[in-house]
Amino acid sequence: MEPPPDASRLEQDRLDKIAAMRAAHVEPYPWTFAGRTPTVIVRVKAGALNPEETGTEAFRVAGRLTAVRRHGGSAFFDLEDASGPLQLFLRADELGAGGLRTILEWIDGGDIVGATGRSYRTRRGEPSLLVDELQLLAKAIHPPPEKYHGVKDPELRLRQRYVDLLASRESRRMFELRSTVVQGAREFLQGEGFLEVETPTLVQVAGGAAANPFLTHSSYLDQEVQLRVALELPLKRLLVGGMERVFEIGHVFRNEDLDSTHVPEFTMLEAYAAYADYRDMQDWMERLFSQLAQTVARLFPDIPGAVTAPERFLRPFGTVDFVEALEEKSGLSGILDRSLDELKTLARKVGATVPAESPIGTFYDKLFDHYVTPTLIEPTFVLDHPAASTPLAKRHRSKPGRVERFELYIGGVELANAYSELNDPIEQATRFREQLAARGVESYAMDDDFVEALRYGMPPAGGVGFGIDRAVMALSGAASIKDVVLFLPIRRLPGPG
Repeated sequence: MEPPPDASRLEQDRLDKIAAMRAAHVEPYPWTFAGRTPTVIVRVKAGALNPEETGTEAFRVAGRLTAVRRHGGSAFFDLEDASGPLQLFLRADELGAGGLRTILEWIDGGDIVGATGRSYRTRRGEPSLLVDELQLLAKAIHPPPEKYHGVKDPELRLRQRYVDLLASRESRRMFELRSTVVQGAREFLQGEGFLEVETPTLVQVAGGAAANPFLTHSSYLDQEVQLRVALELPLKRLLVGGMERVFEIGHVFRNEDLDSTHVPEFTMLEAYAAYADYRDMQDWMERLFSQLAQTVARLFPDIPGAVTAPERFLRPFGTVDFVEALEEKSGLSGILDRSLDELKTLARKVGATVPAESPIGTFYDKLFDHYVTPTLIEPTFVLDHPAASTPLAKRHRSKPGRVERFELYIGGVELANAYSELNDPIEQATRFREQLAARGVESYAMDDDFVEALRYGMPPAGGVGFGIDRAVMALSGAASIKDVVLFLPIRRLPGPG
Protein backbone atom coordinates (compact mmCIF):
# COMPACT_ATOMS: atom_id res chain seq x y z
CA MET A 1 0.00 0.00 0.00
CA GLU A 2 1.46 3.34 -1.07
CA PRO A 3 1.63 5.68 1.97
CA PRO A 4 0.62 9.33 1.73
CA PRO A 5 3.68 11.61 1.48
CA ASP A 6 3.22 12.96 5.03
CA ALA A 7 2.58 9.59 6.75
CA SER A 8 4.36 9.24 10.09
CA ARG A 9 6.24 6.13 11.13
CA LEU A 10 3.28 5.00 13.27
CA GLU A 11 0.85 5.58 10.42
CA GLN A 12 3.07 3.65 8.04
CA ASP A 13 3.14 0.76 10.51
CA ARG A 14 -0.67 0.70 10.52
CA LEU A 15 -0.82 0.88 6.72
CA ASP A 16 1.54 -2.11 6.58
CA LYS A 17 -0.82 -4.05 8.87
CA ILE A 18 -3.74 -3.31 6.53
CA ALA A 19 -1.69 -4.65 3.63
CA ALA A 20 -0.77 -7.78 5.59
CA MET A 21 -4.40 -8.43 6.51
CA ARG A 22 -5.53 -8.13 2.92
CA ALA A 23 -2.72 -10.41 1.80
CA ALA A 24 -4.12 -12.95 4.28
CA HIS A 25 -7.64 -12.39 2.84
CA VAL A 26 -8.86 -10.66 5.99
CA GLU A 27 -10.98 -7.55 5.41
CA PRO A 28 -9.88 -4.68 7.74
CA TYR A 29 -13.14 -2.79 7.11
CA PRO A 30 -16.00 -5.36 7.22
CA TRP A 31 -19.61 -4.42 6.59
CA THR A 32 -21.43 -5.08 9.87
CA PHE A 33 -21.32 -6.57 13.37
CA ALA A 34 -24.84 -7.61 14.33
CA GLY A 35 -26.35 -8.54 17.66
CA ARG A 36 -24.10 -6.47 19.90
CA THR A 37 -24.85 -5.63 23.54
CA PRO A 38 -24.00 -2.27 25.18
CA THR A 39 -20.87 -2.63 27.30
CA VAL A 40 -22.63 -1.30 30.40
CA ILE A 41 -24.81 -4.44 30.49
CA VAL A 42 -21.79 -6.75 30.35
CA ARG A 43 -20.05 -4.67 33.00
CA VAL A 44 -23.03 -5.02 35.36
CA LYS A 45 -23.29 -8.76 34.74
CA ALA A 46 -19.56 -9.27 35.31
CA GLY A 47 -19.62 -7.08 38.41
CA ALA A 48 -22.01 -9.53 40.06
CA LEU A 49 -19.55 -12.42 39.72
CA ASN A 50 -16.88 -13.52 42.16
CA PRO A 51 -13.21 -12.88 41.27
CA GLU A 52 -12.01 -15.28 38.54
CA GLU A 53 -15.57 -16.48 37.96
CA THR A 54 -16.92 -16.76 34.40
CA GLY A 55 -20.55 -16.18 33.51
CA THR A 56 -22.59 -18.60 31.41
CA GLU A 57 -24.17 -16.08 29.01
CA ALA A 58 -22.41 -15.11 25.76
CA PHE A 59 -22.23 -11.47 24.65
CA ARG A 60 -21.14 -9.55 21.57
CA VAL A 61 -19.71 -6.07 22.14
CA ALA A 62 -18.15 -3.51 19.82
CA GLY A 63 -16.39 -0.20 20.21
CA ARG A 64 -13.08 1.65 20.01
CA LEU A 65 -9.96 0.39 21.75
CA THR A 66 -8.58 3.06 24.07
CA ALA A 67 -5.68 0.94 25.35
CA VAL A 68 -3.88 -2.31 24.48
CA ARG A 69 -1.80 -4.04 27.16
CA ARG A 70 0.17 -7.27 26.64
CA HIS A 71 0.91 -9.56 29.56
CA GLY A 72 2.79 -12.76 28.71
CA GLY A 73 0.31 -15.26 27.28
CA SER A 74 -2.62 -12.90 27.68
CA ALA A 75 -3.67 -9.34 26.89
CA PHE A 76 -6.04 -6.71 28.24
CA PHE A 77 -7.83 -4.32 25.87
CA ASP A 78 -9.85 -1.33 27.06
CA LEU A 79 -12.91 -0.97 24.80
CA GLU A 80 -15.38 1.91 24.89
CA ASP A 81 -18.78 2.30 23.26
CA ALA A 82 -21.49 4.92 23.75
CA SER A 83 -22.58 3.33 27.03
CA GLY A 84 -19.11 3.34 28.61
CA PRO A 85 -15.86 1.35 29.00
CA LEU A 86 -15.30 -2.39 29.34
CA GLN A 87 -12.13 -4.41 29.74
CA LEU A 88 -11.56 -7.25 27.27
CA PHE A 89 -9.52 -10.16 28.64
CA LEU A 90 -7.77 -12.20 25.94
CA ARG A 91 -5.81 -15.36 26.71
CA ALA A 92 -4.39 -18.22 24.69
CA ASP A 93 -6.65 -20.78 26.43
CA GLU A 94 -9.67 -19.37 24.57
CA LEU A 95 -8.06 -18.02 21.39
CA GLY A 96 -5.14 -20.40 20.89
CA ALA A 97 -1.55 -19.19 20.92
CA GLY A 98 -1.61 -18.46 17.20
CA GLY A 99 -4.92 -16.64 17.40
CA LEU A 100 -3.74 -14.38 20.21
CA ARG A 101 -0.44 -13.72 18.45
CA THR A 102 -2.22 -12.70 15.23
CA ILE A 103 -4.56 -10.38 17.11
CA LEU A 104 -1.64 -8.69 18.83
CA GLU A 105 0.18 -8.30 15.52
CA TRP A 106 -2.74 -6.63 13.77
CA ILE A 107 -4.56 -4.66 16.47
CA ASP A 108 -3.62 -1.18 17.77
CA GLY A 109 -5.11 1.38 20.12
CA GLY A 110 -7.75 3.44 18.34
CA ASP A 111 -8.99 0.50 16.23
CA ILE A 112 -12.68 -0.34 16.27
CA VAL A 113 -13.27 -4.02 17.08
CA GLY A 114 -16.05 -6.46 17.80
CA ALA A 115 -15.62 -9.16 20.44
CA THR A 116 -17.58 -12.23 21.47
CA GLY A 117 -17.21 -13.90 24.86
CA ARG A 118 -18.60 -14.39 28.36
CA SER A 119 -18.71 -12.06 31.32
CA TYR A 120 -15.75 -12.46 33.63
CA ARG A 121 -14.36 -10.86 36.76
CA THR A 122 -10.59 -10.76 37.05
CA ARG A 123 -8.55 -11.69 40.10
CA ARG A 124 -8.35 -7.97 40.94
CA GLY A 125 -12.12 -7.64 40.65
CA GLU A 126 -12.32 -5.80 37.30
CA PRO A 127 -15.57 -6.58 35.38
CA SER A 128 -14.49 -7.87 31.95
CA LEU A 129 -15.41 -9.87 28.87
CA LEU A 130 -13.44 -13.10 28.49
CA VAL A 131 -12.96 -13.08 24.72
CA ASP A 132 -13.25 -16.17 22.55
CA GLU A 133 -13.35 -14.30 19.23
CA LEU A 134 -12.21 -10.82 18.20
CA GLN A 135 -12.77 -9.12 14.82
CA LEU A 136 -11.30 -5.89 13.52
CA LEU A 137 -14.15 -3.66 12.30
CA ALA A 138 -12.22 -0.55 11.26
CA LYS A 139 -8.46 -0.02 11.26
CA ALA A 140 -7.46 3.41 12.55
CA ILE A 141 -4.58 4.77 10.48
CA HIS A 142 -4.08 7.89 12.61
CA PRO A 143 -3.01 7.03 16.17
CA PRO A 144 -5.56 8.30 18.71
CA PRO A 145 -4.83 11.32 20.94
CA GLU A 146 -3.15 10.51 24.22
CA LYS A 147 -5.66 9.02 26.65
CA TYR A 148 -4.87 11.25 29.60
CA HIS A 149 -4.09 14.48 27.76
CA GLY A 150 -6.73 14.52 25.07
CA VAL A 151 -6.75 17.29 22.47
CA LYS A 152 -5.14 20.42 23.89
CA ASP A 153 -4.88 22.46 20.69
CA PRO A 154 -8.08 24.60 20.75
CA GLU A 155 -8.06 25.02 16.98
CA LEU A 156 -7.85 21.27 16.40
CA ARG A 157 -10.61 20.63 18.98
CA LEU A 158 -13.03 22.90 17.14
CA ARG A 159 -11.95 22.43 13.54
CA GLN A 160 -11.75 18.62 13.84
CA ARG A 161 -14.45 18.00 16.42
CA TYR A 162 -14.43 14.25 15.73
CA VAL A 163 -10.90 14.05 17.17
CA ASP A 164 -12.01 15.89 20.29
CA LEU A 165 -15.01 13.58 20.68
CA LEU A 166 -13.04 10.34 20.36
CA ALA A 167 -10.48 11.62 22.87
CA SER A 168 -12.83 13.13 25.44
CA ARG A 169 -15.81 11.52 27.12
CA GLU A 170 -16.48 14.93 28.72
CA SER A 171 -16.93 16.46 25.28
CA ARG A 172 -19.30 13.69 24.22
CA ARG A 173 -21.31 14.18 27.40
CA MET A 174 -21.72 17.88 26.64
CA PHE A 175 -23.39 17.05 23.35
CA GLU A 176 -25.56 14.42 24.98
CA LEU A 177 -26.68 17.21 27.31
CA ARG A 178 -27.41 19.40 24.32
CA SER A 179 -29.63 16.71 22.80
CA THR A 180 -31.45 16.37 26.13
CA VAL A 181 -32.13 20.14 26.20
CA VAL A 182 -33.56 20.09 22.66
CA GLN A 183 -35.76 17.11 23.43
CA GLY A 184 -36.88 18.59 26.75
CA ALA A 185 -37.88 21.89 25.11
CA ARG A 186 -39.77 20.02 22.40
CA GLU A 187 -41.69 17.88 24.90
CA PHE A 188 -42.50 20.91 27.07
CA LEU A 189 -44.06 22.82 24.17
CA GLN A 190 -45.91 19.79 22.88
CA GLY A 191 -47.31 19.37 26.39
CA GLU A 192 -48.59 22.95 26.19
CA GLY A 193 -50.47 22.17 22.97
CA PHE A 194 -47.93 23.54 20.46
CA LEU A 195 -47.57 21.93 17.04
CA GLU A 196 -44.04 21.53 15.68
CA VAL A 197 -43.65 22.76 12.10
CA GLU A 198 -40.93 23.39 9.52
CA THR A 199 -40.59 26.57 7.49
CA PRO A 200 -38.27 27.47 4.58
CA THR A 201 -34.58 28.17 5.02
CA LEU A 202 -34.28 29.96 1.66
CA VAL A 203 -36.43 33.10 1.59
CA GLN A 204 -36.86 36.11 -0.62
CA VAL A 205 -36.76 38.51 2.33
CA ALA A 206 -34.81 37.54 5.46
CA GLY A 207 -36.93 39.30 8.08
CA GLY A 208 -37.59 38.90 11.78
CA ALA A 209 -34.26 40.24 13.04
CA ALA A 210 -31.95 43.16 12.36
CA ALA A 211 -29.13 40.99 11.00
CA ASN A 212 -27.09 40.69 7.82
CA PRO A 213 -28.23 37.67 5.76
CA PHE A 214 -26.23 35.28 3.61
CA LEU A 215 -27.10 35.71 -0.05
CA THR A 216 -27.25 33.10 -2.80
CA HIS A 217 -28.81 32.64 -6.22
CA SER A 218 -31.76 30.45 -7.15
CA SER A 219 -31.47 28.97 -10.65
CA TYR A 220 -35.14 28.01 -10.57
CA LEU A 221 -36.32 31.51 -9.66
CA ASP A 222 -33.45 33.20 -11.52
CA GLN A 223 -33.08 35.67 -8.68
CA GLU A 224 -31.14 36.32 -5.52
CA VAL A 225 -32.48 34.66 -2.36
CA GLN A 226 -31.38 34.80 1.26
CA LEU A 227 -30.83 32.36 4.12
CA ARG A 228 -33.27 33.09 6.92
CA VAL A 229 -32.05 35.11 9.91
CA ALA A 230 -35.06 34.19 12.12
CA LEU A 231 -38.11 31.91 12.14
CA GLU A 232 -40.62 34.56 13.16
CA LEU A 233 -42.48 35.77 10.07
CA PRO A 234 -43.36 32.36 8.55
CA LEU A 235 -44.60 31.14 11.94
CA LYS A 236 -46.83 34.16 12.37
CA ARG A 237 -48.26 33.55 8.90
CA LEU A 238 -49.39 30.19 10.30
CA LEU A 239 -51.31 32.01 13.05
CA VAL A 240 -53.12 33.87 10.29
CA GLY A 241 -53.97 30.50 8.76
CA GLY A 242 -55.64 29.29 11.95
CA MET A 243 -52.81 27.23 13.49
CA GLU A 244 -53.09 28.64 16.99
CA ARG A 245 -49.94 27.31 18.69
CA VAL A 246 -46.83 26.57 16.63
CA PHE A 247 -43.12 26.21 17.20
CA GLU A 248 -40.01 25.39 15.21
CA ILE A 249 -36.49 24.33 16.12
CA GLY A 250 -34.18 25.06 13.22
CA HIS A 251 -31.00 26.65 11.96
CA VAL A 252 -30.82 30.37 11.22
CA PHE A 253 -27.93 32.17 9.53
CA ARG A 254 -26.46 35.60 10.20
CA ASN A 255 -23.51 36.87 8.20
CA GLU A 256 -21.76 38.25 11.25
CA ASP A 257 -19.03 37.57 13.80
CA LEU A 258 -17.88 34.45 15.60
CA ASP A 259 -17.10 34.97 19.29
CA SER A 260 -17.88 33.45 22.68
CA THR A 261 -21.67 33.98 22.33
CA HIS A 262 -22.21 34.26 18.54
CA VAL A 263 -21.81 31.92 15.58
CA PRO A 264 -22.92 32.61 11.99
CA GLU A 265 -25.08 29.45 11.89
CA PHE A 266 -26.98 28.56 15.04
CA THR A 267 -30.08 26.75 16.26
CA MET A 268 -33.15 28.79 17.18
CA LEU A 269 -36.37 27.79 18.90
CA GLU A 270 -39.34 30.09 18.28
CA ALA A 271 -42.90 29.57 19.54
CA TYR A 272 -46.10 31.57 18.89
CA ALA A 273 -49.45 31.32 20.64
CA ALA A 274 -52.68 32.97 19.54
CA TYR A 275 -54.67 34.83 22.23
CA ALA A 276 -51.59 35.16 24.46
CA ASP A 277 -49.18 38.02 25.19
CA TYR A 278 -45.64 38.54 26.42
CA ARG A 279 -46.64 37.92 30.05
CA ASP A 280 -47.70 34.40 29.06
CA MET A 281 -44.30 33.99 27.40
CA GLN A 282 -42.64 34.96 30.70
CA ASP A 283 -44.49 32.22 32.51
CA TRP A 284 -43.56 29.64 29.87
CA MET A 285 -39.89 30.62 29.92
CA GLU A 286 -39.71 30.36 33.70
CA ARG A 287 -41.33 26.95 33.74
CA LEU A 288 -39.35 25.65 30.75
CA PHE A 289 -35.91 26.65 32.01
CA SER A 290 -36.62 25.55 35.57
CA GLN A 291 -37.73 22.16 34.26
CA LEU A 292 -34.73 21.82 31.93
CA ALA A 293 -32.40 22.71 34.81
CA GLN A 294 -33.85 19.93 36.95
CA THR A 295 -33.50 17.46 34.06
CA VAL A 296 -29.85 18.16 33.27
CA ALA A 297 -28.93 18.10 36.96
CA ARG A 298 -30.48 14.64 37.28
CA LEU A 299 -29.08 13.15 34.07
CA PHE A 300 -25.61 14.74 34.02
CA PRO A 301 -24.17 14.55 37.55
CA ASP A 302 -20.69 14.38 35.98
CA ILE A 303 -21.00 17.93 34.55
CA PRO A 304 -20.55 20.43 37.42
CA GLY A 305 -22.39 23.24 35.66
CA ALA A 306 -25.41 20.99 35.08
CA VAL A 307 -25.53 19.98 38.74
CA THR A 308 -25.81 23.63 39.80
CA ALA A 309 -28.30 24.59 37.06
CA PRO A 310 -31.39 24.33 39.35
CA GLU A 311 -29.80 26.92 41.66
CA ARG A 312 -29.28 29.28 38.71
CA PHE A 313 -32.84 28.92 37.45
CA LEU A 314 -34.84 29.26 40.66
CA ARG A 315 -38.30 30.73 40.14
CA PRO A 316 -39.45 33.45 40.11
CA PHE A 317 -36.91 35.16 37.87
CA GLY A 318 -36.06 38.80 38.46
CA THR A 319 -37.54 41.68 36.43
CA VAL A 320 -36.24 45.13 35.51
CA ASP A 321 -37.68 47.89 33.35
CA PHE A 322 -35.44 48.64 30.33
CA VAL A 323 -35.66 52.43 30.59
CA GLU A 324 -35.59 52.64 34.37
CA ALA A 325 -32.58 50.32 34.62
CA LEU A 326 -30.67 52.22 31.92
CA GLU A 327 -31.32 55.59 33.52
CA GLU A 328 -30.41 54.32 36.97
CA LYS A 329 -27.13 52.66 35.96
CA SER A 330 -26.02 55.41 33.56
CA GLY A 331 -27.13 58.46 35.53
CA LEU A 332 -28.88 59.71 32.39
CA SER A 333 -32.42 61.05 32.52
CA GLY A 334 -35.15 61.42 29.90
CA ILE A 335 -33.54 58.75 27.75
CA LEU A 336 -36.62 58.38 25.53
CA ASP A 337 -36.60 62.11 24.81
CA ARG A 338 -33.01 62.19 23.60
CA SER A 339 -32.39 62.90 19.93
CA LEU A 340 -30.65 60.46 17.61
CA ASP A 341 -27.52 62.63 17.59
CA GLU A 342 -27.45 62.76 21.40
CA LEU A 343 -27.75 58.98 21.62
CA LYS A 344 -24.98 58.52 19.04
CA THR A 345 -22.68 60.77 21.09
CA LEU A 346 -23.51 58.95 24.33
CA ALA A 347 -22.95 55.55 22.74
CA ARG A 348 -19.60 56.57 21.30
CA LYS A 349 -18.48 57.87 24.69
CA VAL A 350 -18.84 54.33 26.07
CA GLY A 351 -16.91 52.80 23.17
CA ALA A 352 -19.71 51.63 20.89
CA THR A 353 -18.56 51.25 17.30
CA VAL A 354 -21.60 51.14 15.03
CA PRO A 355 -22.28 52.77 11.67
CA ALA A 356 -23.50 56.34 11.93
CA GLU A 357 -26.59 55.49 9.85
CA SER A 358 -27.76 52.87 12.36
CA PRO A 359 -31.34 53.30 13.64
CA ILE A 360 -32.01 54.87 17.02
CA GLY A 361 -32.83 51.51 18.59
CA THR A 362 -29.24 50.37 18.01
CA PHE A 363 -27.92 53.16 20.23
CA TYR A 364 -30.42 52.36 22.99
CA ASP A 365 -29.16 48.78 22.87
CA LYS A 366 -25.50 49.78 22.94
CA LEU A 367 -26.03 51.98 26.00
CA PHE A 368 -28.00 49.23 27.72
CA ASP A 369 -25.28 46.67 26.93
CA HIS A 370 -22.65 48.94 28.47
CA TYR A 371 -24.42 50.05 31.62
CA VAL A 372 -26.91 47.31 32.49
CA THR A 373 -26.19 43.97 30.80
CA PRO A 374 -23.05 43.12 32.85
CA THR A 375 -25.14 43.41 36.05
CA LEU A 376 -27.74 40.84 34.93
CA ILE A 377 -26.17 37.76 36.48
CA GLU A 378 -29.24 35.96 37.84
CA PRO A 379 -32.08 35.10 35.42
CA THR A 380 -33.76 38.46 34.76
CA PHE A 381 -36.53 39.62 32.44
CA VAL A 382 -35.78 43.04 30.94
CA LEU A 383 -39.22 44.50 30.20
CA ASP A 384 -40.81 47.15 28.01
CA HIS A 385 -38.21 48.32 25.51
CA PRO A 386 -38.30 51.60 23.58
CA ALA A 387 -40.68 51.36 20.63
CA ALA A 388 -37.97 52.45 18.19
CA SER A 389 -35.96 49.30 18.93
CA THR A 390 -38.58 46.74 17.92
CA PRO A 391 -40.68 47.01 14.73
CA LEU A 392 -42.51 43.69 15.23
CA ALA A 393 -43.80 44.16 18.78
CA LYS A 394 -47.14 45.64 19.89
CA ARG A 395 -47.25 49.11 21.43
CA HIS A 396 -47.33 48.98 25.22
CA ARG A 397 -50.87 49.29 26.51
CA SER A 398 -49.91 51.68 29.36
CA LYS A 399 -46.37 53.03 28.74
CA PRO A 400 -46.11 55.59 25.90
CA GLY A 401 -43.08 55.20 23.66
CA ARG A 402 -42.61 51.54 24.62
CA VAL A 403 -43.44 48.12 23.26
CA GLU A 404 -44.50 44.96 25.07
CA ARG A 405 -41.26 43.06 24.86
CA PHE A 406 -38.90 41.24 27.19
CA GLU A 407 -35.43 39.84 26.91
CA LEU A 408 -34.30 37.16 29.35
CA TYR A 409 -30.72 37.49 30.57
CA ILE A 410 -28.47 35.28 32.67
CA GLY A 411 -24.77 35.72 33.37
CA GLY A 412 -24.74 38.95 31.35
CA VAL A 413 -25.89 37.14 28.19
CA GLU A 414 -29.25 37.48 26.41
CA LEU A 415 -31.02 34.14 26.43
CA ALA A 416 -34.52 34.79 25.03
CA ASN A 417 -36.57 37.50 23.35
CA ALA A 418 -40.37 37.80 23.38
CA TYR A 419 -43.15 40.16 22.25
CA SER A 420 -46.81 40.76 22.38
CA GLU A 421 -46.94 40.47 18.60
CA LEU A 422 -47.93 43.40 16.43
CA ASN A 423 -50.95 42.35 14.35
CA ASP A 424 -52.13 45.68 12.88
CA PRO A 425 -51.17 45.52 9.17
CA ILE A 426 -51.21 49.29 8.68
CA GLU A 427 -48.99 49.95 11.67
CA GLN A 428 -46.71 47.06 10.67
CA ALA A 429 -46.20 48.49 7.18
CA THR A 430 -45.42 51.89 8.71
CA ARG A 431 -42.91 50.38 11.15
CA PHE A 432 -41.16 48.49 8.33
CA ARG A 433 -40.86 51.67 6.25
CA GLU A 434 -39.52 53.63 9.21
CA GLN A 435 -36.96 50.93 9.94
CA LEU A 436 -35.80 50.88 6.32
CA ALA A 437 -35.49 54.65 6.22
CA ALA A 438 -33.55 54.72 9.47
CA ARG A 439 -31.07 52.03 8.41
CA GLY A 440 -30.54 53.18 4.87
CA VAL A 441 -29.95 49.55 3.87
CA GLU A 442 -32.18 46.58 3.15
CA SER A 443 -30.78 44.10 5.69
CA TYR A 444 -34.00 44.62 7.66
CA ALA A 445 -36.07 44.62 4.52
CA MET A 446 -39.79 45.14 4.26
CA ASP A 447 -41.67 41.88 3.83
CA ASP A 448 -44.70 42.90 1.77
CA ASP A 449 -46.15 39.40 1.82
CA PHE A 450 -46.12 39.35 5.63
CA VAL A 451 -48.05 42.63 5.69
CA GLU A 452 -50.46 41.13 3.15
CA ALA A 453 -50.96 38.15 5.45
CA LEU A 454 -51.77 40.44 8.37
CA ARG A 455 -54.50 42.06 6.27
CA TYR A 456 -56.42 38.78 6.53
CA GLY A 457 -56.34 39.14 10.30
CA MET A 458 -53.90 37.64 12.79
CA PRO A 459 -55.27 37.03 16.31
CA PRO A 460 -53.58 38.74 19.25
CA ALA A 461 -50.56 36.61 20.05
CA GLY A 462 -47.44 36.20 22.10
CA GLY A 463 -44.19 34.90 20.70
CA VAL A 464 -40.79 33.96 22.08
CA GLY A 465 -37.50 32.84 20.62
CA PHE A 466 -34.20 31.71 22.05
CA GLY A 467 -30.95 30.23 20.83
CA ILE A 468 -30.54 26.57 21.73
CA ASP A 469 -26.77 27.05 21.84
CA ARG A 470 -26.90 29.77 24.50
CA ALA A 471 -29.49 27.80 26.44
CA VAL A 472 -27.11 24.84 26.55
CA MET A 473 -24.33 27.16 27.72
CA ALA A 474 -26.49 28.47 30.55
CA LEU A 475 -27.68 25.01 31.61
CA SER A 476 -24.26 23.34 31.43
CA GLY A 477 -22.01 26.13 32.67
CA ALA A 478 -20.02 26.14 29.40
CA ALA A 479 -17.88 29.26 29.02
CA SER A 480 -18.13 29.60 25.24
CA ILE A 481 -20.65 28.82 22.54
CA LYS A 482 -17.81 27.06 20.71
CA ASP A 483 -17.97 24.31 23.33
CA VAL A 484 -21.62 23.47 22.62
CA VAL A 485 -21.68 23.61 18.79
CA LEU A 486 -20.52 20.42 17.12
CA PHE A 487 -19.11 21.87 13.91
CA LEU A 488 -18.06 25.46 13.32
CA PRO A 489 -17.97 27.01 9.82
CA ILE A 490 -14.28 28.00 10.02
CA ARG A 491 -10.88 26.95 8.76
CA ARG A 492 -8.87 28.99 11.24
CA LEU A 493 -10.04 30.37 14.56
CA PRO A 494 -10.09 34.06 15.42
CA GLY A 495 -8.37 35.33 18.55
CA PRO A 496 -9.42 34.55 22.12
CA GLY A 497 -13.12 34.72 22.96
